[in-house]
Amino acid sequence: MDAYPLIENHGLIGDLQTAALISTDGTVDWFCCPRFDSPSVFGSLLDREKGGHFSIRPAHKTYATKQLYFPDTAILVTRFMTESGTGEVVDFMPVTGTEATDRHRLVRMLRCVRGSMTFEGDIAPRFDYGRKPHELHITEHGAVFSSEGLQLAVHAVREPEDERLLNLMSGDKDLHVSLTLQAGQQRGVIMESAPDGPPHEIRVEEYQRLFEETIHFWRSWLDQSLYSGRWREAVERSAVTLKLMTYAPSGALVAAPTAGLPEQLGGERNWDYRFTWIRDASFSVYALLGLGFKEEATAFIGWLRDRVKEEAAGGDTDTGPLNIMYRVDGSSDLAEETLEHWEGYEGSAPVRIGNGAASQLQLDIYGEALDSIYFAHERGIQLDTRGWSSLHTLLDWLVDHWDQPGEGLWETRGGRKDFTYGRVMSWVAFDRALRLSAASGRPAARERWAAERDGIYEQVLTKGWDPGRGAFVQHYGSDVLDSALLRMPTVGFITPDDPMWQSTLEAMDRELVSDSLVYRYNPEASPDGLRGSEGTFSLCTFMYVDALARAGRTNQARLVLEKMLTYANHLGLYSEEIDLTGRQLGNFPQAFTHLALIDAAITLNAHLNRSCDGGT
Repeated sequence: MDAYPLIENHGLIGDLQTAALISTDGTVDWFCCPRFDSPSVFGSLLDREKGGHFSIRPAHKTYATKQLYFPDTAILVTRFMTESGTGEVVDFMPVTGTEATDRHRLVRMLRCVRGSMTFEGDIAPRFDYGRKPHELHITEHGAVFSSEGLQLAVHAVREPEDERLLNLMSGDKDLHVSLTLQAGQQRGVIMESAPDGPPHEIRVEEYQRLFEETIHFWRSWLDQSLYSGRWREAVERSAVTLKLMTYAPSGALVAAPTAGLPEQLGGERNWDYRFTWIRDASFSVYALLGLGFKEEATAFIGWLRDRVKEEAAGGDTDTGPLNIMYRVDGSSDLAEETLEHWEGYEGSAPVRIGNGAASQLQLDIYGEALDSIYFAHERGIQLDTRGWSSLHTLLDWLVDHWDQPGEGLWETRGGRKDFTYGRVMSWVAFDRALRLSAASGRPAARERWAAERDGIYEQVLTKGWDPGRGAFVQHYGSDVLDSALLRMPTVGFITPDDPMWQSTLEAMDRELVSDSLVYRYNPEASPDGLRGSEGTFSLCTFMYVDALARAGRTNQARLVLEKMLTYANHLGLYSEEIDLTGRQLGNFPQAFTHLALIDAAITLNAHLNRSCDGGT
């Protein structure tokens, strides 16, 4: 294979149980099966030689390429243009439903729209991150790749009279595809995991049915959106992207469908994001309900409720009754290991799978969980009796444990500290629990919870505030700023026009903002236990927009948002970070960033509307 593609030069497709990344040159270079968090089948994004890939490209040596989504869908179209013809590869995965299954289909349809074009491709799977061997068997109508625990069938899409139009040839346990088309013709292949029979010929008419059904699914789903404000295209593309990263059988949202993509090229900040963080997924409730997607929000609240019920009675007193992250099915085995045989994206090693941060103590997650449950309650998504009882147990644990150091929102590996954001969100947990009890009439230790809430408030004002900086700081005893605190007015801990908050925001303007892009914090001033530096965090930039709008700085907020939208890739997708040259870094696409985009757009749009109406 050639050099690694840019991270942003990819589109995402999926079937709500797993997903694939496809580069602008038509290569599937990341695909895990049968779930988001399963071992990879194609992983050349992390090792171009050993990772495995599914490539389709023109046979012509020189060509131009463009990529787009079929309007209002998650169907990806990669266009190739040469002097002799224009061709397209249409990629999608038919949605599998809400029952967990090992059967998934990756449809790759090739068509010629002008002149003629010969396509060539290679199907070269490398099972279990390239650790398991496989066998290839070619049949009359396709091929089968077999490895321990997983089988992939390749079905040819063609008509009976053109058997030689699509050629499948074996080469050292990989499959080579060759296809010549004239204008108006379309043929292709469908790769199916866990097939219920041998490869079979699929007529173009059947492919067309799958195509139309997939269009209908995505457009019907998107029609539920109630958003009609500014930046609608970016907001709706973010919504579709979040839907693609949702595991339908449980309602859980993965932080990203990828693992190991670096936050710094050549650095060690390479993490596995194919899991569900309590924090990230809680934020999804605000975004989804804000757009009108009640079914998805209800599904996640159900997933969160199940975690609370499972863990609250017997949680570890050191790390808390809730883990910070889980697998999509709710299990908590996330042991971290290193793929020593892979070189990593552009040599960025180590490549990690699993996530060692799962055992960290991050006290903010309780506030985020309670805030999302309360937000959902206000919109008609109720907590049942057993759920409230479990929540009560969780709060009892927090009463005894909120006043201790933790690892914090950013999952630093430099030791526990008294993070201000963790205290603020513990305040939110008690505040929302009190509101839930009052709104539902449920029994609660109101006096105790209120005392803890008020005690946290006073502690943050005295220990989290640095008079010399004139700002709230990252952790007690430091003078380091932290963009996580941009959420303080959002959650109601402080009002946006409070002088203490205005001063904090101005300090962040000076120190954490670079031409509208926002850093999490300064790792040199606050060592996080890892070598190297990092780019600006896209999530933080959208949080900054939200904070500016709430603070009444709407013109600046709008400019920052408009600038930030230019950093999206050609499809409107964002990774975790942006470097100084505008290049995207980190796992891609990142759910947290797209959630923050939606929140920022909703908040700013509302403030701009009030300004237009003459309000304040």
